[in-house]
Amino acid sequence: MNLIRSALRKPISILVIVAALFFFGIGAVRTIKVDIFPKLDLPVMYIAHPFGGYTPTQMEAYFGKQYINILLYVNGIKAIETKNIQGLTLIKVSFYPGTNMAQAQAELSAFCNRIQAIFPPGSQPPFIIRFDASTLPVGELVLSSEKRTNNELLDLANTYVRASFTQIPGLVSAPPFGGNLRTVVIKADPELLRSHNLTPDQLVEALRINNQTSPSGNVRIGDVNYITPANTAIRTVKDFENIPLFKGGVQNLYLRDVATVEDGADVTAGYALVNGRRSVYLSVAKSGDASTWEVVQKLKAALPKFQSLLPEDVKLTYEFDQSVYVINAVKSLISEGTIGAILTGLMVLLFLGDPRGALIVILTIPTSIIAAVLCLKLAGQTINIMTLSGLALAIGILVDESTVTIENIHQHLDMGKPKGLAIWDACKEIAFPKLLILFCILAVFAPAFTMGGIPGSLFLPLALAIGFAMIISYFLAQTFVPIMANWLMKDHVHHKAGEPVPHHDKKELIERADFDNNGKVTGFERVRNRFMRFMNRVMPARKLIVTVYLVAGIALVVVLISSIGRDVLPRGNGSQFQLRLRAPEGTRAERTEEITIRTINAIKRIVGPEHVSISSAYVGQHPGQFSISPIYLFMPGPQEAVIQVALEEEYKVNMDELKDKIRAEMKKEMPDVKPSFEPIELTDKILSQGSPTPIEVRFTGRNKQLNEQFAAKLITKLNQISYLRDVQLGQSTKYPSLRVNIDRIRAAQLGVDVSDISRSLTASTSSSRYTEKNIWIDEKSNLSYSVQVQVPENKMTDIQSINEIPLLRNSSRPVLGDVATIVPDTTYGEADNLGAIPSLSVTANTNNIDLGTAAEDVQKAIKSLGELPRGLNVELIGLSSTLTETLDSLQSGLLVAIVVIFLMLAANFQSFKVSAVVLASVPAVLIGSLTLLLLTGSTLNLQSYMGIIMSVGVSISNAVLLITNAEQLRLENGNALLSAKEAVGLRLRPILMTSLAMVAGMIPMASGLGESGDQTSPLGRAVIGGLIASTFSTLFILPLVFAWAQGKATTQSVSLDPEDKESKNYVPSLHE
Repeated sequence: MNLIRSALRKPISILVIVAALFFFGIGAVRTIKVDIFPKLDLPVMYIAHPFGGYTPTQMEAYFGKQYINILLYVNGIKAIETKNIQGLTLIKVSFYPGTNMAQAQAELSAFCNRIQAIFPPGSQPPFIIRFDASTLPVGELVLSSEKRTNNELLDLANTYVRASFTQIPGLVSAPPFGGNLRTVVIKADPELLRSHNLTPDQLVEALRINNQTSPSGNVRIGDVNYITPANTAIRTVKDFENIPLFKGGVQNLYLRDVATVEDGADVTAGYALVNGRRSVYLSVAKSGDASTWEVVQKLKAALPKFQSLLPEDVKLTYEFDQSVYVINAVKSLISEGTIGAILTGLMVLLFLGDPRGALIVILTIPTSIIAAVLCLKLAGQTINIMTLSGLALAIGILVDESTVTIENIHQHLDMGKPKGLAIWDACKEIAFPKLLILFCILAVFAPAFTMGGIPGSLFLPLALAIGFAMIISYFLAQTFVPIMANWLMKDHVHHKAGEPVPHHDKKELIERADFDNNGKVTGFERVRNRFMRFMNRVMPARKLIVTVYLVAGIALVVVLISSIGRDVLPRGNGSQFQLRLRAPEGTRAERTEEITIRTINAIKRIVGPEHVSISSAYVGQHPGQFSISPIYLFMPGPQEAVIQVALEEEYKVNMDELKDKIRAEMKKEMPDVKPSFEPIELTDKILSQGSPTPIEVRFTGRNKQLNEQFAAKLITKLNQISYLRDVQLGQSTKYPSLRVNIDRIRAAQLGVDVSDISRSLTASTSSSRYTEKNIWIDEKSNLSYSVQVQVPENKMTDIQSINEIPLLRNSSRPVLGDVATIVPDTTYGEADNLGAIPSLSVTANTNNIDLGTAAEDVQKAIKSLGELPRGLNVELIGLSSTLTETLDSLQSGLLVAIVVIFLMLAANFQSFKVSAVVLASVPAVLIGSLTLLLLTGSTLNLQSYMGIIMSVGVSISNAVLLITNAEQLRLENGNALLSAKEAVGLRLRPILMTSLAMVAGMIPMASGLGESGDQTSPLGRAVIGGLIASTFSTLFILPLVFAWAQGKATTQSVSLDPEDKESKNYVPSLHE
């Protein structure tokens, strides 16, 4: 009340405060960081350790399991997951929530450095990176050229484009995708080597001694100090051909006699394709504290500058922009908020017939939203999909604050009071109930502060957005609204000076207000009269009706919850998709590239070439030097490819149906290729926590063969579930290999040791960079590049070619076939572990089904495997576990909120029974929200849950208005039945008006017609369904519950104070 009095006495001060909130809010809107997700602060870190040439099982033994032993000393570790592929160990280290990640990263780095001593010689320290939303790409910077090779494009991207990213604050990127680093390649001819009795290792030795880096000295001659560099390093690529292979003698062999020298690239590991053509792209990400929108906009603005650094034939474009997700959400908020405000104003105008009052209500909405953005910025939050959802949801509830105030002012004006007195009395009368309502609504979001993990990180920003908007709205309703009402609204009755002020009670007000100026009954009065007659008829049966309502309501809630689908976030029908192809294990990257191009062409045939905006793909593995790239895009072997396709925005298609068409086409054309669609939206990638598909089942056990057997059984069972797609094993377990079995005794007899065999075999089948590092400097750019010896891949085409690899210098025998046998075999293409225990995963996609139902059926399939062998564990991970964690947190949070509200209301009313009466509308809210979600095909997810929680808050606010009035009347007349009927008659119009106004405000959101509408529409639908049902229960059920519960209640105070006149323990003599 003091707030209202201060506002009326100093209106200019309030206007200054409101103006300050508005203008500072505008500044916050312009400067606040815009991101896709709130800061999730995921306690996850990755370790990437490359070691060229090692098999997956070698990486597992020499690196993966050694890391596990040392990392256990790091504080706060929850789980360690390793993926071992050829030449790389990738470790995902998860920590418990609340772990100090800065300290954890320092400890991790220290122990990773400490363990280097036990790794094989030549091992380099690993890359360590913190995983968060900023780790995942928000777009791709594509380089394409009609003239240049991928390797040339990669060199340009790495040297000029990526190096310029420092000019844009917050912009980070992994190494380029799609090529190999520029390398001086010495291609040895095996036949020429044999003809001169040379081994590949001799070429490596000649390269080492003839191309060295050495420090320069200083020579002082006279007064001059001369630097004395020597050309120990070869200056041009052509000069490598003149390297002598022997020392001494006039006649000599040179490198050009047995090999060719090329300014080329390392052994090709993979390719990038853009629109079916080889190209290079950079995955663009932003640092943790940067704004996604700001980084992307600055990058787009800098593209012309980056383009100027490149040759004219190279084109640079930005594709697969993920920042549009949050921008679409902003557009939706603006459009839906504007339409919602207009509809709300029209609803207020319809009920009150006062355009000035409607204008006041509408003015409070943008002011509250803008001021809430200011508060969000001060709280360190960003504009993201969660805070935007909160602000969009707040638009509807903001109507309630100002509408109730305007409606109550009209009631007091209708009593015949002067405008100033009517406004004061009206605001004063509802000041405390509105404060209680504010606390009730805030209470339903209070559990956000206790939630942990991803649900807590997502829910808290949304709760803060709603809470800030509500608090600002309450302040405006208590200050700004009465001031504007004094200035804009008109008196209903004009009083002459000195004329006494008439006084009418509320009951008389209702009777007088129900007639128009001609004394005729208004339309609303006819509705009210019919409703009151109906209430009179049902009041005698109140016990039966309330009992049926509670029993049937609770049962119906249980049925609806079990019938409705469940997802983490609403399923969108976007215009982009990502597809992973798995060719038969061991397929060469060149063949996989052909398969990829055929798949892209098939997609174009299905949707029409004109409807494909752009396609990009990565085929094969990442180069060994780019060990951080698998964190962004994991590629375990040459047989796999990942395709991203962006369709034109105007092309509308059901994505699940399109994916089924693509699967059918691939099965017909390429039956041995396994497709698997993966999440492309950044939101899905983050929530999946690294899982490639919504369904992922992990098998862990010491016996790898047993893991494979049970995984195969589960695949058979999952294939029987009609809506599951792409059911397959997630790892390569039968990768073809040629096992070289060295006979050490025979080798020793022939004067060969294992080192000789290893070095010659590596140089012939891979590259000498794994055994001997050599560097060349390009004097034009002053950049350094690797130099390596290798046998051309087309020279090693069969087992006989391998058997003929020479081993000894200056001798044609022995060759590899003399000391070893080569046996075709299979090995693991990927060796995964959970801790030190081997693991295997089965992945699957869903089609036109919610994730909750799919997860339940998969759990049933897991149980049908029967009793598992000792030591074998099976668990559902990834998005399914996120779903369970999210919904469990929200359900427990809602229950906690209801308990908090119950206790708060009990403290206010000093009665547990009255508090329970207020909460009697909650079952109706749940029924209404769930029913509308079910009818519209929506699922129970984070957004719809927010709508249900908000509906509970609004329902309780309406119930508080009604029951507060009813309890005051009961304390006056002692008749609960009469008080309930009078209260519902008094509150019929304000409850209907606020509820319908909020429903009108939510219609644009629930329609889902705006940008990203399918992501927010479940929220609006849940609110509308809950409000409609809660309005029915508040006006019909709550009076019956109140009349029954308070029928025999005493009117005496519960006070125990003997000095309190209202207390039954009051002692009059104490005041004598």
